[in-house]
Amino acid sequence: MSVTEQPPAEGPGATDAAQEALEDRIAADSLTTRRDYLRIVATVSGGLAVGGIGVAAGVLHRHGDSEGIPAPKRIAGRLLPGESIAFRYPEEADRAVAVRLGDGSLVGYSAVCTHLACGVLWRADRGSEGELYCPCHEGIFDPRTGEVTAGPPPRPLPKVLLIEEADGSVWAVGTTRSGESATEGLCRQLLEDRPEMAARLGCPGARSTGEEGLRS
Repeated sequence: MSVTEQPPAEGPGATDAAQEALEDRIAADSLTTRRDYLRIVATVSGGLAVGGIGVAAGVLHRHGDSEGIPAPKRIAGRLLPGESIAFRYPEEADRAVAVRLGDGSLVGYSAVCTHLACGVLWRADRGSEGELYCPCHEGIFDPRTGEVTAGPPPRPLPKVLLIEEADGSVWAVGTTRSGESATEGLCRQLLEDRPEMAARLGCPGARSTGEEGLRS
């Protein structure tokens, strides 16, 4: 029986029984490390209740919803191939994850599942490139694109835009909404916050300073 097929709990001891059953199901996965297991249990314990209520009420903040361009944030001194780091960006309430893929590519995403807002975990030992995994309902996202590859999530993970400085440090510099490309997310925020820069980058809908002068 999968997590989503658990029957409704009844009676005063049902919550504990359901939690034990879920922990047993997760622990049975031989490829899940003990550290991952503990993190998954913690996510499920708090995420299903808080996340489910928050989504139902429509009050959870989503990456990319903040106004303007967020300030850059240093998230790691260095990130080697196969390594990942969890961080908060652009606000403390926004969980995110950065991953250095095996070929050296650097990717960043919101770590909030687009299904019921449970925490998304990085699992390096799955598939050829690893996977981003939500344990609440077994949602899986492609680490290279953030697209949904399995489970119930209805949308891809919003991206967190990352850059690497010459000293190897990794910085978060912006966000996208679910389904937006990095260019689309950056242009949207520049159009709102710095229209002159949007025009210089050729963002659709941007007007150059000269055009604005002619209109005035």
